[in-house]
Amino acid sequence: MDIGGTLVVQAIGFAIFIWFTWKFVWPPINEAIETRRTKIAEGLAEAEKGKAALAEGEKQKAVMLKEARDQAGEFKTLNEKQALALIEEAKAQAKAEADRIIAAAYAQIEQEKQKAKDQLREQVASLAVVGAEKILQREVNAQAHAEMLSQLKGQL
Repeated sequence: MDIGGTLVVQAIGFAIFIWFTWKFVWPPINEAIETRRTKIAEGLAEAEKGKAALAEGEKQKAVMLKEARDQAGEFKTLNEKQALALIEEAKAQAKAEADRIIAAAYAQIEQEKQKAKDQLREQVASLAVVGAEKILQREVNAQAHAEMLSQLKGQL
């Protein structure tokens, strides 16, 4: 065979090889490549969705944290107000108790003062009787003159 025939036979063999590859080998490879490309594209799309969801989640987290901080601040303010109200109430109760104790002490002092005045009147009356006895050089009967002595006590 000469070179021209060999080239023709090789060209025909190469054409059959190309046709066989194009018909039976290339479609499964192309299908595998397309399947892989589709999976990669879907994975990238899911990754983008995940990024978007993560960003949205971060925003929601920030909003929820801000709300929680605000609510905690409100609770703190409310607790401080309640504590101040309790303190003021305790102060008012303590003042009322102190006023009651002071009033009771004044009442007791007034009773003691009245008692001391009564004792003083009795002593003055006794001294007056003793003084009158000495002046008159005679004994004054305290029982006989009880009415007069009570009037004397009232005047003192």
